[in-house]
Amino acid sequence: MSSDFNASSVDLDTVDPVAVICYLNAGGNQYNGRLGARISALFVILIVSSAATFFPVVAARVRWVRINIYVYLFARYFGAGVIIATAFIHLLDPAYGEIGPNTCVGMTGGWSTYSWPPAIVLTSVMLVFLLDFGAEQYVENRYHLQHSHQNVETIITDQPGNGEGNAVHDRGLSHNQMHSGDQDENFHSVIATQAGRPLDKEPKKNDLEIASDSSELMIETAFRQQIAAFLILEFGVIFHSVIIGLNLGTAGNEFSTLYPVLVFHQSFEGLGIGARMSAIPFPRRVSWLPWALCAGYGLTTPIAIAIGLGLRTTYDSGSFTANVVSGVLDSISAGILIYTGLVELLARDFLFNPELTRNSKRLIFMMVCVFLGTAVMALLGKWA
Repeated sequence: MSSDFNASSVDLDTVDPVAVICYLNAGGNQYNGRLGARISALFVILIVSSAATFFPVVAARVRWVRINIYVYLFARYFGAGVIIATAFIHLLDPAYGEIGPNTCVGMTGGWSTYSWPPAIVLTSVMLVFLLDFGAEQYVENRYHLQHSHQNVETIITDQPGNGEGNAVHDRGLSHNQMHSGDQDENFHSVIATQAGRPLDKEPKKNDLEIASDSSELMIETAFRQQIAAFLILEFGVIFHSVIIGLNLGTAGNEFSTLYPVLVFHQSFEGLGIGARMSAIPFPRRVSWLPWALCAGYGLTTPIAIAIGLGLRTTYDSGSFTANVVSGVLDSISAGILIYTGLVELLARDFLFNPELTRNSKRLIFMMVCVFLGTAVMALLGKWA
């Protein structure tokens, strides 16, 4: 913005529109006290968001915890809807408001030559896809795992093929079964088959040893296929949580509204993270990892709030630099969550999951949870 811009005397015929936009977007430091309430937000968000994140993992991994299947399904699929709504409403839209074409940043210098939010989102989506695909190819080549899809080339030509497409089920769990949360029955039947034992006979000692080895191998394979995509998802959410924490620590008059909304916001996001993590089989050697990842998410926003409180009299969330950093991080995170929500959660759990439940009541419940999570998180976008 030009240093000689006078907001009280503007000639619309000669004024630089960029100067007007930058003047309107300039916020300045908004801190207005209420330090005690801000400190309480640190602890409230820590406790509530951590509890929401840990719940699906505890339900899935702690054997003595017994909950109704519909409670777990609600947490898992409500969380999936939350992740998708977060990508579009809480990340993509703010990115346009920070570095989009009609903002101070978007009308200045190189930022004005292109619409950068969708470009960054697109780049993020393609990089996550490349990493996801590369991880799966690595695991499949190392463990000689093949997809369970039929060989289309064999079907549409007169070449008999080598029978590989029919042999996949004899080797172990299919690619889709490993991504499924409903794989228990298939898992045990495959173990029995690999051990060379009919399903209706009691296992022998050697059978159990072979089954145990096969079980560990399948868990390791599924873990390596899925953990990279999950870590990217969590880092994408963490970027967003850092910005949220800074803004809450330095917010002005909107603090009263922002506080309760962000408690729900972070709890729902935590539920989505925990639900996604609960579907990943962790090998014994890294049995500590899901707990560490849950704790990492729970601590991120409170730490960011504490940093915001430390900068409460100097931090300007509307400054040019803050908008650039927030806009770029929000765009990157939006791409990560869009890919994860649509591909890893919806497509793999519903569209390309051969083990999807045939129970109509349960299936309808799962779909309602997805849409409910999306709707509730989208509604929260009205305030935060």
